[in-house]
Amino acid sequence: MKSIFPLLFLAVFVSFSALAAGAPVETDPRLHSDGKGWKLNQATVKDPARPRVLLIGDSILGGYMAQAIKKLEGKAYVDAWVNPYHQSEPLNTKILPEVLAKGPYDVIHFNMGLHGWQEGRIKPGTFEPLTKGYVDAIRATLPKASLIWASSTPVLLGGEVKQLDPVINGTIIEHNRMAAKVMAECGVPVNDFYGLLVDRLDLARGGKDKFHWNATAYEILGDRCVEAVLEALPTEP
Repeated sequence: MKSIFPLLFLAVFVSFSALAAGAPVETDPRLHSDGKGWKLNQATVKDPARPRVLLIGDSILGGYMAQAIKKLEGKAYVDAWVNPYHQSEPLNTKILPEVLAKGPYDVIHFNMGLHGWQEGRIKPGTFEPLTKGYVDAIRATLPKASLIWASSTPVLLGGEVKQLDPVINGTIIEHNRMAAKVMAECGVPVNDFYGLLVDRLDLARGGKDKFHWNATAYEILGDRCVEAVLEALPTEP
């Protein structure tokens, strides 16, 4: 009988290598990528004079990304980084700068919120300084870029009755509040995705899925994203 040890070793090695390389990992199955996985989708730049945009977000970005890219076609090249990261020092000092180096970008529309509500993921008292550190990291690399922060979307209870989850959504509200405070201090406008959907819970996907939305909801978010980006794009001289 063949030993399975080499296969087990290979699997462990590959897994460890992916982690060591900074590959995105999300251990909570409820927070799945909801699309084509965690990755940076890059546009092919043919006209260097055309503005470039970077969209950053969790799986919610995966829902409206294609629509936003299509509506900005001819106006800007759009890269979209769909990732499961939450506030952390490695994100600010290593991971984010590596993505920003793919630019330069004229506008960055960014969000990170649905992966940081679990207790222990973000240490008490660090949310605001780490969020400010994220803004500082962008500005250190791309000081001329226009920034837009998108608040995190509501989280529902599981099941057919579409109601807000009092525990998880309570954390989302508090994190949105703290992020908005940081953005006000940093002079970064806020795109209120939470406000767009909190009264449209009928558009939530429902069932066992607490976090994701249907196509109509993603159209609403995509339209608002495009509107904000167009307002921030540099005007022709």
